[in-house]
Amino acid sequence: MTRRFTALAVLAVVGASVELVAGRGMSLGVAWDVLGGGGDATERHILFQLRLPRLLVALCAGACLAVAGLVLQSALRNPLAGPEVTGVTPGAVLGAVTATALGLAGWDSPLAVVLAACAGGCAGAALLWLLAGRGRGDPAQTAVHGVLVSAVLGGLTAMVLLVEPGELGSVVQWLVGTTEGRVWEHWHLLWPWALLWGAAAWLLAGPLTLLRCGDDIALAAGLSARRARTLALLCAVALTAGAVAAVGALGFVGLLVPHLAVAVFGADLRRSLPGAALTGAVVVCGADAAAQLSSRLLAAALGSDRLTLPVGALTAGLGAALLLVVVRRAPNRSF
Repeated sequence: MTRRFTALAVLAVVGASVELVAGRGMSLGVAWDVLGGGGDATERHILFQLRLPRLLVALCAGACLAVAGLVLQSALRNPLAGPEVTGVTPGAVLGAVTATALGLAGWDSPLAVVLAACAGGCAGAALLWLLAGRGRGDPAQTAVHGVLVSAVLGGLTAMVLLVEPGELGSVVQWLVGTTEGRVWEHWHLLWPWALLWGAAAWLLAGPLTLLRCGDDIALAAGLSARRARTLALLCAVALTAGAVAAVGALGFVGLLVPHLAVAVFGADLRRSLPGAALTGAVVVCGADAAAQLSSRLLAAALGSDRLTLPVGALTAGLGAALLLVVVRRAPNRSF
């Protein structure tokens, strides 16, 4: 187990190094020179004020989404549960966009965005909770209800866009998911939030393990299944809202990374929750680096200087393909 954590940590360092030099305006030699105290003012600004906060936000958001997904899948005993298909992510997007359209939040007030996204995520999760009968439905039924809830919340987001068309840029960023333009203010807001709710999720590792075994076993062990599940869902919603408020809706990260974490670190959530956080950080960091490299290649091929591929488009495309593979290989999997 120690070797697995070490290998993932090495991957995280490699991915972070690649992401720092993947975008335009920075090479490996220049980055090394700046880190050594050299470089001009522009190069230092690019590395320390643009690249480094973007990297840290990507790592933290990936960890948040992965932990939230594992908590949801454990609490609901549903391998298809995740922020993307349980109404949490689209609800958080709707909350953030609505608050922005009303002038209550914006990129210049990230705390208000987090609060609005958290409220929207709670509303989306509550709606699915009511429709799916408190998690008693099978995975397929919960997935269908999740798709319906996401569609409804997405339609409401579109209505907000029709009312306030000037918010198109903000809507696209939150719907697709991007780390572009993230600065130190986003990081200073995200990491305490992630640390608080991540620690709360880890403290729930024992109750979550019992919930995965079924409510009857949890009750026999003296656990209040309803209370534990409510606390777990609150942690998942809060983690998702923080990530969405920082980088938007990164598709399939919270749905697929938990499966990978459980496969690597086992079913003991005391190990798989930290493993999921590290795995999610590596996945989002690697995807962001790949998106930046792809943007450079596409821009060179098309002769465009402003072509940018958002990381959310990459995670959504690759995640959809991986989900098809998982479903075909284990169509009857359940906790």
